[in-house]
Amino acid sequence: MNDNQSLNLLDRALGLDQQSRTWPLSGRVVLIEDCVETTASFVLHHLIKRSLSPNSSNVIVFVAFANPFSHYDRVLRKLGCNLVTQRDNNRFFFFDMLMLQCPGEKFRFSIVLFCYIKIVSRPDGDEGKSEVGLVSLYEKIRKTISLLPEDKKSHVTVMIDDISLMEVAANGASDYVLDFLHYCHALTSEFGCSLVTLNHEDIYSNTETPTFILQMEYLADILIKAEPLATGLAADVHGQLTVLNKATSHALGSSRNKVHNFHFKVKENSVEYFYPGSRG
Repeated sequence: MNDNQSLNLLDRALGLDQQSRTWPLSGRVVLIEDCVETTASFVLHHLIKRSLSPNSSNVIVFVAFANPFSHYDRVLRKLGCNLVTQRDNNRFFFFDMLMLQCPGEKFRFSIVLFCYIKIVSRPDGDEGKSEVGLVSLYEKIRKTISLLPEDKKSHVTVMIDDISLMEVAANGASDYVLDFLHYCHALTSEFGCSLVTLNHEDIYSNTETPTFILQMEYLADILIKAEPLATGLAADVHGQLTVLNKATSHALGSSRNKVHNFHFKVKENSVEYFYPGSRG
């Protein structure tokens, strides 16, 4: 296998190597899971670059809880994608949940989702509880998509980085976050857009019944897991990816689920993918 083939293993697992007039991920939900030992941010960056390639008409609506715009722009520039230009061309819409400008303030500071939270008193007089106004965020996302030309709406990818930080910002209110994800999932049917989310799986390791992550995995059409090597650290291998591409229904029946396993090494300006045992 030559280098060109090895570098396209992720694209092949996701179906992005197919020659098609439509975005292969349209109408699908992609869940990326990683852990502290092995980050999967590079998968998200790869999907941004592929979505915004010059020969596509894709649009990204990006909801950022992990990093400011400058971080993604710096990383994507190394990959040959200028997010400032894409933003100016209305192909990249950025919702910065980490640094929001508050009225009356002369400086910016971290308030994450708390600008979307309101405290309400329960009718029974019990102690007030936080009600997360994620509906407001959803409405902003939906409005952004609805204002696009008709031929662009099915080429939209909604990306969220990352779900675990959204839950932290919501004071652990998993039900509200799940409701929000269901709202965004509905957009895939309404407009034919795709939904891509990143989540840190190991933060739920102490949870007896990880209902939250199980429900997210249930919603996903494609599940990508980044994990450390079972044999431990290696100088030329940074981890392994497992891509589960769930079956889709066709006129002639349902295709089988496809599982792809391969290793990866993150470089300065690229990521190398290869099968176990194919190197050295």
